[in-house]
Amino acid sequence: MSVTLDLHIGRRYPQPRAVLTLIKPITWFPPIWAYLCGVVSSGVPLAESRWLLLTGMVLAGPVVCGMSQAANDWCDRHVDAINEPNRPIPSGAIPGRWGLWIALVMSGFALCLGSFLGPWGFGATVFGVVAAWIYSAEPFRLKRSGIWGPGLVGLCYEGLPWFTGAAVMAAGAPALPVIVIALLYALGAHGIMTLNDFKALEGDRQTGVNSLPVVLGPERAARMACWVMTLPQIAVIVALLSWGRPLHAVAITAVLFAQFWAMRILLSDPKERAPWYNATGVTLFVSGMMIAAFALRDVGGLG
Repeated sequence: MSVTLDLHIGRRYPQPRAVLTLIKPITWFPPIWAYLCGVVSSGVPLAESRWLLLTGMVLAGPVVCGMSQAANDWCDRHVDAINEPNRPIPSGAIPGRWGLWIALVMSGFALCLGSFLGPWGFGATVFGVVAAWIYSAEPFRLKRSGIWGPGLVGLCYEGLPWFTGAAVMAAGAPALPVIVIALLYALGAHGIMTLNDFKALEGDRQTGVNSLPVVLGPERAARMACWVMTLPQIAVIVALLSWGRPLHAVAITAVLFAQFWAMRILLSDPKERAPWYNATGVTLFVSGMMIAAFALRDVGGLG
């Protein structure tokens, strides 16, 4: 650790590899996937709007999500010094105030790119950028709350990109069933974000971040996260059955039962198994999202 820090002493500019680590490419998948779900659920043929598809994917993943990661790491640098001191900012690989400048420049770029997606795409981009800063920065810092913090992240990771993809492709407000399903999966993502907080348990406890794992303890927080992930998916199944989509409802039911298997493993040792569940159970969760998106393609007859 000391050798790593010594290498960064006196550094004036961040290395490209450190910047890439800062914006965390591994986190780009959920919003990109949700945007694709929105595109699919719109029912608009992809061949008609390929540039909207590609622009939205870049905006949702590398730009807005990457910006949010940079903003969060800058605002969390004191927490990361406890939890993960090898991260780019606390380790010195991103020196000085470069973390802040990167987040601000990416915020401006996000707004510029979002303006090419029409009023709905631009409005969603503004919401996403503002939400990223409200989540991480003082005096708001909603991440201090185990309720509002994961709720906002779940909305911006799953619900907002889904809504944006559908609105941009349709050049207007999405149909009500699309909005309902997007909101249900955003609500379920609250549980995913709660499990993600397990990795920062000690630093959150020391710095006053009242995540659910800190407030409830790992066992109770994990059980609550499982319920929060499960109930919205049950609502999705019921909705699809009422809209005459039984095959899609059965497929999502099968995916949910597979999650129950993963949840049993998670609850056997929540603190140790949370990273495993984030790779396994979350994959099943987002698979159900795409199944639901295909069910919504012909929204004219739904609702």
